Amino acid sequence: MTRELRLRIYSAIVLAAIVLAATWVGGLAFRVVASVIGLLVYYEWSMITRLAEKSVRGNAWGWFSILAVTATLLLTSGEMAVPLFAGLVLTAALPAIAGRWSWWQPGGVLYAGLSAISLSAIRGEDSPGFVAMLFVFAVVWGTDILAYFVGRAFGGPKLAPRISPGKTWSGAIGGTIAGVAGGVAVVLTYFQDIALWVPAVAFALSVSSQIGDLFESFIKRRFGVKDSGRIIPGHGGVMDRVDGLVFACFSAFLLAVGYSAVTGAGIDSLGGFLLGL
Repeated sequence: MTRELRLRIYSAIVLAAIVLAATWVGGLAFRVVASVIGLLVYYEWSMITRLAEKSVRGNAWGWFSILAVTATLLLTSGEMAVPLFAGLVLTAALPAIAGRWSWWQPGGVLYAGLSAISLSAIRGEDSPGFVAMLFVFAVVWGTDILAYFVGRAFGGPKLAPRISPGKTWSGAIGGTIAGVAGGVAVVLTYFQDIALWVPAVAFALSVSSQIGDLFESFIKRRFGVKDSGRIIPGHGGVMDRVDGLVFACFSAFLLAVGYSAVTGAGIDSLGGFLLGL
């Protein structure tokens, strides 16, 4: 076993232990983890896209925005985080519209801020939130792992050769099937009966996680970067590890927002919504 492989294994074990422990505890502990992820994602995004070189003021606004959103998550349990976040993103978009800031600036605020908010919203403070977070983990990790192995085993046509030459349609399909099966298995561990809504949501999250993986590959290829960072020993950056997870969480969060907007129904628990409760 090479030194790099050992580092990857040890890092993965430590990270999984921290995330799962915070998921079990919930509340402030999980919001801290979500906030740290949001801050590190913005840091890596700003380094990849060279925001500080393009606009010192723009990058400073980006850091202020992410710090404000994460502080609100930690101090208010997230009640005011969404309206504050929306205002900060729109404010960052105005100079981009005027051509004074790069569009990567509001994009970074959107990506990092929504990462922290959507993770926190899914876990929430209740028991359904705990199960829903495990459900999301199972979908994303099952998709990621099986897509790799199925793709290597069967090969075939490339999924997006210009963005990520190693990904295949066979891997994408195999990963989706595994993600849906993993998510359903987690829910059945806690509930005897589940509605068709659960596998439908699992399918949407699995597809979203793969889109997130491709999106990060696009960004790295666009700026000629191999890894998003070097924070995690043997793994690279945080964005490299959570790209699929945060996109799945984005989809879950936006699905709930869209449902509420169309039906006019309030959603007290995002976790309960994902589980069809």
